[in-house]
Amino acid sequence: MRIVNNVSLIELAETIADNKFILGDRLVEIGISGPNLEATLSSIAMAQAELGHARLMYKWANELQGINGSKIEIKNQTGKAFPAAVNTNNWISLIAGVYAVNVAVNLVINAIILAENPELNAPFSKMLKEQEEHLLYSRSWCKQLLNDRGAVPKTLKEELEKVSQEALQWLIHVENDNLLTSEKIILKNSNLVNAYKETIEKLTTLEDVQHV
Repeated sequence: MRIVNNVSLIELAETIADNKFILGDRLVEIGISGPNLEATLSSIAMAQAELGHARLMYKWANELQGINGSKIEIKNQTGKAFPAAVNTNNWISLIAGVYAVNVAVNLVINAIILAENPELNAPFSKMLKEQEEHLLYSRSWCKQLLNDRGAVPKTLKEELEKVSQEALQWLIHVENDNLLTSEKIILKNSNLVNAYKETIEKLTTLEDVQHV
């Protein structure tokens, strides 16, 4: 018997789906004018993958509600995407969003996998490898921007801060959701918030970024 009609899990799935949907949209809209050809081509490829992840998560969210998700066409997000991701309008904020959002999503997905609930039937295996590639790519770009000159490093840090604060609020909610922990979808003391803070802080420390 699979878990169905768990309101918290449905919300979690839709939050991931919405953010993936928005990232995919922005990677096309902004990435097409990337700083170089390689960045543009990578953005288009990542956009396709992010939109694919969104479809998987929307389908799962619908199945959790007892709906045949494969027959539903997704045209808009459900309103759960982080505002900073929605308001992305330039390359720096795009890179910050891709990294900060996917760090949070990755932590949640791995926490669910770690809980080993046999009733979930979650579609994570189809997206984890691509998501890891997106994390590596966006982290590399973040480091490049942090090592840039002028106002770029400061702007990148500001954009990371905006989206990270919203991601942290979501992680706090997930970590403290009694419905998720009582049904062993997320284990208690999963440490999502601290792990997220450490990951973002490590990126922006002087030890990890050396200005030239």
